[in-house]
Amino acid sequence: MIWLLLLAAAIPERIVSTAPSFTEMLFAAGAGDKVVAVSSYCHFPASVERLPRIGTYLEPNVEAIIRLRPDLVLVHAEHPQIVRQLKAAGISTLSLRNTSLEETLLSAAEIGRAIGRPREGLALEAKLRNGLAEMRKRTASPKPRTLLFIVGRTPGRLDGMLAVGKGSYLNDLISAAGGRNVLADSPVAYPKISVEGILRLNPDVIVDMGDMTETKGVSAAHINEVVRLWSAVPGLRAVQNKKVFAVASDIYVVPGPRVLEAAAAFRRMLE
Repeated sequence: MIWLLLLAAAIPERIVSTAPSFTEMLFAAGAGDKVVAVSSYCHFPASVERLPRIGTYLEPNVEAIIRLRPDLVLVHAEHPQIVRQLKAAGISTLSLRNTSLEETLLSAAEIGRAIGRPREGLALEAKLRNGLAEMRKRTASPKPRTLLFIVGRTPGRLDGMLAVGKGSYLNDLISAAGGRNVLADSPVAYPKISVEGILRLNPDVIVDMGDMTETKGVSAAHINEVVRLWSAVPGLRAVQNKKVFAVASDIYVVPGPRVLEAAAAFRRMLE
């Protein structure tokens, strides 16, 4: 009986999330009613729009978090100084990593244990792993189509471009969808690339999220304009085959429980 009381006392009732990925995992694990504040970029599920904001993923407002008196704060492991500040204030933290797809999957169980829902966390991890494994099995090919994902560039121009390289969540997701990241051999996670470099690689598919600084409120006209921008490079296979996609959705940049949705979207683009 005593250990049950101690366990109940350890289960957090007030949780703060400092990143969209953590927020989505909390809700997917059934702890959405325990979340009392989220980051500025948390948009899913829709109910989070009513919650207080505690700053961005890169710069969470520690003072604002402390004022909320949380039992637990989910923080990215890249921010140890935030963890130190919160611990100094007597607040429990959970440090997580989700740079890669594997780290993202493991975080489901980690969050489940921390919030007193270990079975739900493990079930969520298993659901995501099984879904991705099934997709890999269906889409396996000896010669997968190549895909280039642009994550940054100068608005309205095809310069200043950053793309997805190896060792990143999106790189892993492209592979899970049955494609091959055309920059999978890059020495850095997000390499710079020029139009000339893209012409040399000549990917089958181009996905451009480069000037979508916000994933909300992007107009259809803006998306069509991005696609038209690439028509200036007719030598690209992706342009010739109408395989340039302008995207503006959190599913591509939030390494959370919607990985299956993102992988399915890549699969459709690669068909």
